[in-house]
Amino acid sequence: MVVTSYHKLGVWQKAIELVVDCYALSHKFPNTEMYGLASQLQRAAVSVPSNIAEGAGRKFTREYIRHVGIARGSLFETETQIIISQRLGYATTEEIQPLLELVAEVGRMIHGLIASLERKLDSEPT
Repeated sequence: MVVTSYHKLGVWQKAIELVVDCYALSHKFPNTEMYGLASQLQRAAVSVPSNIAEGAGRKFTREYIRHVGIARGSLFETETQIIISQRLGYATTEEIQPLLELVAEVGRMIHGLIASLERKLDSEPT
């Protein structure tokens, strides 16, 4: 059985796009970074859609919000590692700019999802 509810979320789809782009960027890093920055960037990026999906699978709205908050933290971690890669000379400003724009877009979408879930939480019976 394949669960598809979270697959329809635009934020999850954009976060998957970010993962693919981060993997493409990290494959350009020096081999010495395979277990360092490249691995860390990949894991942080993967954590974003993974936590959105996990939250969507939780029974309670409060748990969903918590996991989306974790996804937000992983997004900030991803952004930081993208910036570090440029500062270390592993990527150019031109290479990272589209990723940073995607990070910002995913961030806005996560903010919207959290706001929507909080409104839902406020309307749930206690």
